[in-house]
Amino acid sequence: MSRDDHPGARIAKYRKLAGLTQRGLSLKIGYSYSLLHQVEGGYKAASPDFSAACARALHVDVTALTGQPYMTELQQDRLAELIRPIRESLDLYDLGADPNVATREAPQLVDAAAVLCQQVRAAHLNKAAQALPRLIAELSTAAYRTPSTELWGALGSAYRTAHDITVKLGFYDLSTIALDRMEWAAQRSSDPVLSAVRQYMRGLVYHREGEHTIGLRLVDAGHHLLRQGDASPECLAVAGQLHLGATVIAARARDGDLVETHLTEARDIAERIGEMGHVHWLSFGPTNLAAHEISALTEMRKYGKAVEKARKIKMPASWPTSRRAHVYIDRGRSEMETGRSEAALKSIAKARELAPQQTRYHPGARATIEGLVHQQRRTSDALGYISSWLGL
Repeated sequence: MSRDDHPGARIAKYRKLAGLTQRGLSLKIGYSYSLLHQVEGGYKAASPDFSAACARALHVDVTALTGQPYMTELQQDRLAELIRPIRESLDLYDLGADPNVATREAPQLVDAAAVLCQQVRAAHLNKAAQALPRLIAELSTAAYRTPSTELWGALGSAYRTAHDITVKLGFYDLSTIALDRMEWAAQRSSDPVLSAVRQYMRGLVYHREGEHTIGLRLVDAGHHLLRQGDASPECLAVAGQLHLGATVIAARARDGDLVETHLTEARDIAERIGEMGHVHWLSFGPTNLAAHEISALTEMRKYGKAVEKARKIKMPASWPTSRRAHVYIDRGRSEMETGRSEAALKSIAKARELAPQQTRYHPGARATIEGLVHQQRRTSDALGYISSWLGL
């Protein structure tokens, strides 16, 4: 990465535009002057939580600092060309039935929406992105012509897939629009559980931007929606996932007591219902609880404990590939921060093996590899290869 094209250089640029010194900004973000100095100089990687803290203090989107979306790599992977059709499908939601769109039968469309969710969970982003705009057009047309709870719910699921794809590829503006469309469809399907899932995802949007208070309010709003329903296993699974989202948000806010509170609530639910990976394509259960505990420890910079937990977690082969890769990315960061360079490289390589596209565009994976490059006096062939592959 060139000396003027890395997160630290962007932080320095916006810091100067805000009229702040390095010491002034360090006081605002709660990180040391020494760390900020090293990050701006390109001698240390900017972690996702560090970038979020700077973005919040400088009043800019976090993507302005991370450089997302990573267009060079997206064009190399032929993913950039898939974004415009998705953008159009999200924009044209209110035009009613399209007379030029022939639709499949409702059961086929519902199944197709489920398949796209499966593809994203399997980290087949290219395949899902190609099929998504057409499916949204079909579902929209079918739902306008013959409205039904089933069709509107499937459309909400398709919009959720649009959110997942755009988030993973770094198009956060589109992901927010997709969540708005998801709620629009959820209201028409009269499904408070789908609306609660949307609030969970909105909370993570603000978590990424470092807005902890707002993120936790959105989680609370999700719980409020669930109270409109019953105590079914489906509602409990989404409630548990909301608690897990709050765990990570509270961890980035360095609120250990709140982290433990939400972990306890999620643990109680997981013990009652077990693994519930089929509910709105979430992955709630004991395994995801352990994964979020690793994420929380990483966010609170308890890297040694995170590595210890990561070594003990048992991820079943049936668990979604995207989630398994995410655990390896979190593990790699903690290993890098504790000086386990070889282990960190292996963890990121494993994430790449499982979910190459997801890993290539994940800020955490990039920050870990950048950190390893800074730590080592001489870059090994393996590290140089994966660094080049990431575009660093």
